[in-house]
Amino acid sequence: MLVFRGFHHPDIAPACALTIGNFDGVHRGHQAMLALLNNEARHRGVPSCVMTFEPHPRDYFAKATGQPTLAPARIATLRDKLTELQRCGVDQAVVLPFDAAFAAQTPQAFIDDVLVRGMGVRYVLVGDDFRFGAKRAGDYAMLDAAGDTLGFDVARMNSYEVRGLRVSSSAVRAALGQGQMEEAARLLGRPFSISGHVVHGRKLGRQLGASMPGADDGFRTLNLRFSHWKPAASGIFAVLVHGLGETPLVGVANLGIRPSLDARDVNGGRVLLETHCLDWPASLGSEGAYGKIIRVELLHKLHDELKYDSLDALQIGIAKDCDDARAYFALHAETSRQTTRDRI
Repeated sequence: MLVFRGFHHPDIAPACALTIGNFDGVHRGHQAMLALLNNEARHRGVPSCVMTFEPHPRDYFAKATGQPTLAPARIATLRDKLTELQRCGVDQAVVLPFDAAFAAQTPQAFIDDVLVRGMGVRYVLVGDDFRFGAKRAGDYAMLDAAGDTLGFDVARMNSYEVRGLRVSSSAVRAALGQGQMEEAARLLGRPFSISGHVVHGRKLGRQLGASMPGADDGFRTLNLRFSHWKPAASGIFAVLVHGLGETPLVGVANLGIRPSLDARDVNGGRVLLETHCLDWPASLGSEGAYGKIIRVELLHKLHDELKYDSLDALQIGIAKDCDDARAYFALHAETSRQTTRDRI
């Protein structure tokens, strides 16, 4: 998949089948829309294209009005969103900066300057609640009429439901916020995950637990930065780590701001996903994971983030989290074996 920052680029296709939206999480409703988009693109002999925004428009308006709490929690980073769009077979993605100039653009200017002259649209697919242009003045009827005049097709896709529940980014955020990881996975069509490059931290985990049974190398962690200040999920999780070997590694992870650490934390003030593999691969050595791209699946929430009064208390808390994660995976393995026996 080709990714472009803006549509003024010499390599962007001169014509396309396009859908427009934030696509936060790329959930099952998004996936159904993208499958339809790809099919329509093939019929027309043009690439499929997704136009998305960074920052999220609601992030922009929350900041512009001085009400940051109105910004929506973020399900996925831009990296993970683009990865999922590629997995869905999209040919190209255009990431537009949502700023004051874009927010002030009239609906007609968006059609003329962006869709027609900028993207060369042959087909536009939107959701049933799609609005565009300044003050959200543009709607499906206006877009459809413009397509009839300017020579492109317009289609609208109704809501996608699973067991009577409308699948939406808001529903995914709600499930993640309540720690309902299985429900989130059902809406997403896959386990919720975060990926990125492993970055350096204070390396405090190497000191913690070094004298405790089963933690001879301390509680070393794989640190991933979550690029938005308000993740939809937070807390302590049992996880699977992909990208460090042929098989995924079981672990326990903290997603959040690490309230027990002080301002000397090199990642202080940033949302971080800190993952401790329960069985650290000897082949990696102590420094072998830095710079690698890994993907961490958050399978089960153990509890919310806790603030510990001392490093000793933090150490005991981490050890308990490790024990609880091991118990979760042991139960999960037994359940899987029982399911297999039942099928046989």
